[in-house]
Amino acid sequence: MLTGFAGGGLELRKRASGALALQGRFPYGKRAVLSDGGRTGRPKKEVIAPRAFAYRVERPEEDIHLLVGHSFDKPLASRGAGTLDFVDGDEALTFTALITEEMQQVSYVRDILAGIAAGLTLGISPGFRLPPKRAVPQPEKIEDEGLDPENGAHNAIIRTVLAALLYEISIVTRPAYDEAQVEARSWQPDASKTGGFDVGLHRPLNRWRA
Repeated sequence: MLTGFAGGGLELRKRASGALALQGRFPYGKRAVLSDGGRTGRPKKEVIAPRAFAYRVERPEEDIHLLVGHSFDKPLASRGAGTLDFVDGDEALTFTALITEEMQQVSYVRDILAGIAAGLTLGISPGFRLPPKRAVPQPEKIEDEGLDPENGAHNAIIRTVLAALLYEISIVTRPAYDEAQVEARSWQPDASKTGGFDVGLHRPLNRWRA
């Protein structure tokens, strides 16, 4: 599964039921530097186009998970369980997840909530696959950036993801974009104080193939 990164916001609020409402935002149209090219290669950058995830997001029957670090062994919420909602727009994909009281007792959930509160785990990263070309003839576009260092162009290869199948979105420690450092507002468990290029499986550092 491919993974991408982008900046946005992450907010935790306590609800009267005891559940935590976790809200996040994945903005579209931002460039991520996946590789600086090393000594002899060319840099590689990636852009997620607006509404690139629309196919599965717009179908409520398609289950999508919120995970810790792209691990399906560490779920936080899911649409199938009725604890994850999405709103898709031209500028960003936003989500709201309910972390139930029962899930708050699980050790890895306590760890990720503590990391968010401490400002240490602040990245949002979607996990997706490119659709088969028989369904979407051009799910991605590859371009040359050109060379103009004064204006930030370093002859990179730029991949724009035009259409992708979103299966999960994860909370991660280190996103690829500088602006992917999400903002986590302080929270307190006491509600009275808070107000309530491939279709195979890949990770960020090896999704480009020669």
